[in-house]
Amino acid sequence: MKKCLIVVDYQNDFVTGSLGFEKAALIDEKIAKKINDRRQSGWEIIFTFDTHDNNYLNTNEGKKLPVKHCIKGTDGHKLYGKTATMLCENDRCFLKNSFGSSELFDFLKNGGFDTVELCGVVTNICVISNAVLAKTALPQASVAVDSACVASNDDALNDAALAVMQSLQIDIK
Repeated sequence: MKKCLIVVDYQNDFVTGSLGFEKAALIDEKIAKKINDRRQSGWEIIFTFDTHDNNYLNTNEGKKLPVKHCIKGTDGHKLYGKTATMLCENDRCFLKNSFGSSELFDFLKNGGFDTVELCGVVTNICVISNAVLAKTALPQASVAVDSACVASNDDALNDAALAVMQSLQIDIK
């Protein structure tokens, strides 16, 4: 069986930077442990990076969320904390300028994965977007989200996103 863990946007700007929030920092150790455990079990580790340029405020997203973040080449774009130390040369990284990644979708669709698990931030934006993409790319695979390894700056939206994902047959652990 081929398995992968997708770490969604666990970047400085979402933890301590321009869009940071306290609950994001609280899951660092859990995500790092999960990466280590999954890697030791032979899983492929994948990272997504929210990625923008200096023109961000002129984009559709920037007009609706006028906070510069995850600008390529800045500290805010880099992975956060202990999780950052878990990145290995062979890990796949997907830079994405929207909530979901079409490149990740194509990779998963052609990758032959039986199991996909997601963790990271923000539950109700990028985690849910990429979980739905994974489920769409791999309708027969087991797709799961670890609720202890995701976070949102809004508890109600976090819970709602988990409920919606569960209704889409994404397993919530």
